[in-house]
Amino acid sequence: MTDVLDVLVPLGIALLIAIAVAVAASLLLLAVTVATVRSHERRATVRRQLRWPIAALAALVAFGLAWSATGVRGLLGEAGEIAAHALVIIAIGATAWLVVRLLAVAGDAVIARFGAAHGDRRARKVQTQVEVLRRVLTAVVIIVAVGIALFTFEAARVAGTSLLASAGLASLVAGLAAQSVLGNVFAGIQLVASDAIRVDDVVVVEGEWGTIEEITLTYVVVRIWDERRLVLPSTHFTTMPFENWTRQSSEVMGAVELDVDWRVPVGSMRAELERILAGSEAWDGRVQVLQVFDAVGGFIRLRVLVTAADGLTLADLRYTVREGLVTWLREHHPYALPRQRLELHEAQSGRVADRASEPQGLFTGDAEAEARRESMLNAGEAVDEREAEPVEPR
Repeated sequence: MTDVLDVLVPLGIALLIAIAVAVAASLLLLAVTVATVRSHERRATVRRQLRWPIAALAALVAFGLAWSATGVRGLLGEAGEIAAHALVIIAIGATAWLVVRLLAVAGDAVIARFGAAHGDRRARKVQTQVEVLRRVLTAVVIIVAVGIALFTFEAARVAGTSLLASAGLASLVAGLAAQSVLGNVFAGIQLVASDAIRVDDVVVVEGEWGTIEEITLTYVVVRIWDERRLVLPSTHFTTMPFENWTRQSSEVMGAVELDVDWRVPVGSMRAELERILAGSEAWDGRVQVLQVFDAVGGFIRLRVLVTAADGLTLADLRYTVREGLVTWLREHHPYALPRQRLELHEAQSGRVADRASEPQGLFTGDAEAEARRESMLNAGEAVDEREAEPVEPR
């Protein structure tokens, strides 16, 4: 009974110390966030992300120190050594957890600062770079933490030494096996470094129109206009052409084309376009043009050019303009709607009708012309009769 108490009492003291240190670490985090973070919402986010990792790491460190100081490790013998080893591995995991959360907090802070100080384009560029860099660093932290945890085992250290001795062959085999994966990883880094695409960019890829939703080291997710998701490898954007509507700015220009009749009142239609755009919040006020684009094939083709702040707004604006102009034509100028014209010629019976349809020329019109015509006809008939007579053989 005495031996059990000798173990349980120091263990309970170590647990109480660990809990007290964890609470103190949480209160210290609260004080630091209150002093450094101005926004209440941002402050709550930081505490929510860092509270548990900091408390867990502080509790583990305090528990390990208190446990060693009270001598419980020596009393447990081999079980104490195993428990101490497990405690070290858990502390390594908690440290990696805290570092990953700190990377997330730092990334959010950078995005928020650049988003407030610069425009939307700059903020999206920084967000893309921060997201990819955070994923890279997170992967590095996890790999390093797993490596450190494995190297706490003697067998793993021996195996690691053997692997380092044959690093050339191992790297060659690993490179060949993971060629496509590494290609996508380097392509993802290239996308971020070159600023070719950013999160929320409007793109047309594989014939689909959508926005960049997520950029990772190996793939890119495009949110299509109908809420589908197109997942493409990062190498697609470095090897295949695609359209980026917001490469320099998010402002875009769009066209609306209409086929109308030749009698359309173009000036009144321009006034109607101005009225439609003045009542639309989607128009940014930069460009407003109505042009006669083509006039062949029995129609007049009108082209309307309008601008908007981004691609999604432009799509809505084009629908509004097209619907408004079609409704205006149908209600106020129905004669200007496109139509097909057919001209029919009917044959009339009677000599008078035939003569009336004959063109006036050398052998028609006055008496002299009629006489010339009759003489030419008679001469032609005489020639035909002579040609028809049989020829007697000599």
